[in-house]
Amino acid sequence: MNSAHMQRQSRSGDSLRWLGVLASATAIACVLPMLAVLIAALSGGTDTVAHLIDTVLPRYAGTTLVLVLLVALGTFALGVGAAWLVTMTRFPGVRILEIALVLPLAFPAYVLAYAYTHILDHPGIVQSTLRDVTGWGPRDYWFPEIRSVGGAAVMLILVLYPYVYLLARAAFLQQSGTTFLAARALGKSAWAAFLQVSLPMARPAIAGGVLLAVMETIADFGTVAYFGVQTFATGIYTSWFSMADRAAAAQLALCLLTFALMLAMLERYQRGNAKYHDTSKRHQTMPPAELHGVRAALAFFLCAVPVVFGCLLPVAILLQMGLGSEQDLFSSRYLSFIRNSITLAGTAAVLTVCAAVAVGFFQRLRPGRLSSAAAYAARLGYAVPGGVIAVGLMVPFAVFDNVLDSWMRSTFDISTGLLVTGSIWLLVAAYMVRFLAAALGAYEGGQSTVHANMDAAARSLGQTPFGTLRRVHLPILTPSLLTALLIVFVDVMKELPATLIMRPFNYDTLAVQAYRLASDERLAGAAVPSLVIVAVGLLPVVLICRQVGRQI
Repeated sequence: MNSAHMQRQSRSGDSLRWLGVLASATAIACVLPMLAVLIAALSGGTDTVAHLIDTVLPRYAGTTLVLVLLVALGTFALGVGAAWLVTMTRFPGVRILEIALVLPLAFPAYVLAYAYTHILDHPGIVQSTLRDVTGWGPRDYWFPEIRSVGGAAVMLILVLYPYVYLLARAAFLQQSGTTFLAARALGKSAWAAFLQVSLPMARPAIAGGVLLAVMETIADFGTVAYFGVQTFATGIYTSWFSMADRAAAAQLALCLLTFALMLAMLERYQRGNAKYHDTSKRHQTMPPAELHGVRAALAFFLCAVPVVFGCLLPVAILLQMGLGSEQDLFSSRYLSFIRNSITLAGTAAVLTVCAAVAVGFFQRLRPGRLSSAAAYAARLGYAVPGGVIAVGLMVPFAVFDNVLDSWMRSTFDISTGLLVTGSIWLLVAAYMVRFLAAALGAYEGGQSTVHANMDAAARSLGQTPFGTLRRVHLPILTPSLLTALLIVFVDVMKELPATLIMRPFNYDTLAVQAYRLASDERLAGAAVPSLVIVAVGLLPVVLICRQVGRQI
């Protein structure tokens, strides 16, 4: 008995050590790009910094800040307003709208940019019809410029507001109606009660949603590059490819990284330890207000606008563009794009979910400084734009490839070439760092359903930590893990800046093909790969909609 017990303890200790190694390696991989960017930026010298400050840095910083402010205000207004209307009121069509409001999440912002540019640009159908009806010439009227900071902000708002909507709606559903009714009993109007009671209680969730939208905004490259808006993201790409200035790219990446981390720290500081408690003995759901007539029509209109402009209209435009293009989705060339996209997305999704399981399970088994630090480092990647991660990984591994190739040539007269940077594995690692936070969040959400008594029962039956994970946790967590796989898969399908910078030569994806065709002003051709990306993106959105439906 003692010998068997000691063997089980030994196996458990080995499992924990291996789990700790995996979790620590994952955390190091997430921190490595940031450290590499810092070292590369500091080694670039002061001349590059001074040149950037004198030329492009103020413009990049100003444009990025304006874009962030516009998107933050827009996503807040659309997300919170829609969440409040579908949660606290009832009107015809609300059941459909509360699910349909999530659908724009399937669209990358650059796809919306291609669609709306096709109809709103000077040769587009809207301005052409306006000139035909009025008889105006090209210079006889003013029309909002779609290729501008404001245009980019509108595109980003339409696809990013669901982040705020989902979190705000969940927060409103969890609020007890007693607080709102108490405010009404004290003489507050419904609008005042919302502003002074409901909105402050939901602030942490709303701030989290707005922060996610802001992070996606500063990471966006496809939209701002196509519109000619000069942000940090476009500056990194231009410095890396057009000017071949690695030092400038690293220093711009450091600026963007600092900006992103400051936003994350600011939100956490602002939230502080704010909490609220419902002192009533039971949770009372706020009865929704019934709307009729003009009010019902207005509520339906306000909730339908983001769905129409963020999903239905772009799909119709892209379908019309795709049918009129010469792109053959079933050609060998396009099948190669699809195969490359699925290979990258599938490999990255599996690797990312495995890393999330290692980090999350290690934190559950051994709560402490090491596991908490590993989990914190794993979540940092989501605050880091894809372009920054790409630069952070390319710089050190390009040096490694060159040093290895030089040594192999001098020692064995063999050229290894770009052993690491010339393969897809470094790109897959970048995806893992970028989207590990999303996978970890889905895993931890499911892990909360696994009671600690289940772990104790498994240990009493002689299971090692890996045995407990395989036989107890994974069967229970299958829905959460599948959701995490799908979310990461679709995020990788949409990811553009990291793919553009790090992809091997002639290894193009659907996102790269769409960007290339759009850059050549072949918008009809860009519609075909864009539609495929959107179709794939609808899969996790359908899952999210099902989760939303279960809360009703």
